[in-house]
Amino acid sequence: MPTIDLCGSEVQKQKYLPSLAEFKTLGCWALTEPDYGSDASSLRTAATKVPGGWHLDGQKRWIGNSTFADMLIILARNADTNQLNGFIVKKGAPGLKATKIENKIGLRMVQNGDIVLNKVFVPEEDRLPGINSFKDINKVFAMSRVMVAWQPIGISMGVFDMCHRYLKERKQFGAPLAAFQLNQEKLVRMLGNIQAMVLVGWRLCKLYESGKMTSGHSSLGKAWTSRKAREVVSLGRELLGGNGILADFLVAKAFCDLEPIFSYEGTYDINSLVTGREITGVASFKPAMLAKSRL
Repeated sequence: MPTIDLCGSEVQKQKYLPSLAEFKTLGCWALTEPDYGSDASSLRTAATKVPGGWHLDGQKRWIGNSTFADMLIILARNADTNQLNGFIVKKGAPGLKATKIENKIGLRMVQNGDIVLNKVFVPEEDRLPGINSFKDINKVFAMSRVMVAWQPIGISMGVFDMCHRYLKERKQFGAPLAAFQLNQEKLVRMLGNIQAMVLVGWRLCKLYESGKMTSGHSSLGKAWTSRKAREVVSLGRELLGGNGILADFLVAKAFCDLEPIFSYEGTYDINSLVTGREITGVASFKPAMLAKSRL
């Protein structure tokens, strides 16, 4: 939905956004490919101009909702300009195939899939006019990373609540676990991280609302909150002892769910480099001997 809102035409916004907002239509966003993850700007899915529209050919991987989405936003390389364009592809389009990725350990409620596109026809009216380069895609990343930055915050809050209750209820050596100094220190460290994460998330939202947020801001927020949340859930797992590895308790599930969040919507390292480029003016995504990065 953010992609159409930011990069779609007025006709596309009126046509698709209301049903997406009401969950009458489900969508997905397809950028990552089997051979291009962090190096997404080098993607190879091709968009070839044909009478009345475009043919899309290529593969995508790790695309959430792709197996059941009613519409798919496909990012592809324009065969004529060599720049990236965006396209709206409808479910069931001839030549489109999506299969579920099995055996995930985290975020199992999200159905990530592999997509194959074989001469999938997209009418000209379904090309997103606001996407003509990777720089345009970064506008979507900037917004989506704000939303993703809040996911580890919510997970951390849930883990803290679970641990707080557990330490007061479970007893060892004749006393509640909450009475032990080491456990209190871990609980306080978790709370401190959460308070700081909330403030970062709040600041990101304020920057976005004021129109002052940059890609570096959103990348820093997503990278930092997901890293701090890793520490929170790790401490929570320690506090629950053996029960910390059981799916019966929230902490074990949160521990696994946080790992994909740490990596998707830009890995911690890539988001750090986006922010690093902004504060130093030097891009370091690729070794100096290679061609200048399109990021």
